[in-house]
Amino acid sequence: MNDYIQYLRSFVGNNKVIMVASGVFIIDSEERVLLQFRSDNHKWGHPGGFMELGEKVEDTARREAFEETGLKLGKMEFLGIYSGSEQERTLANGDEIALVKIMFICRDFEGELNINNEETLHLKFFPIDSLPEIWETQKAEFIDLVSVQASPFIR
Repeated sequence: MNDYIQYLRSFVGNNKVIMVASGVFIIDSEERVLLQFRSDNHKWGHPGGFMELGEKVEDTARREAFEETGLKLGKMEFLGIYSGSEQERTLANGDEIALVKIMFICRDFEGELNINNEETLHLKFFPIDSLPEIWETQKAEFIDLVSVQASPFIR
């Protein structure tokens, strides 16, 4: 958790606040998507996390992807924006959040997969048409990823 979130929480406690997050679908040359098996909920999902002060949404996606996977991202495509009651939740520590999530797709990356962080238990590329059970709060983005409709999506 970054200093901004701690600072904000010092005023509002666990009350609901709007938080901005970015995530990314990293897709390899075989059209497989990289999934992260998360340590906090033991579910598969895409890399991503909360924006820090002064950060651009693209930089948030890049930073979070590097922290959680070890990969450095190049060019990204905008997939969509996700908000509303479907994005509201209570975190394990009791903090209530309403997310505005910006999603990207990246096929331009380099580096070696690295799970030496506290958020990731496992990383694996999966065929897009053969995904494991996905974390419930991320299912809308995965549905849009495989959709035949043109992006961007505003949900």
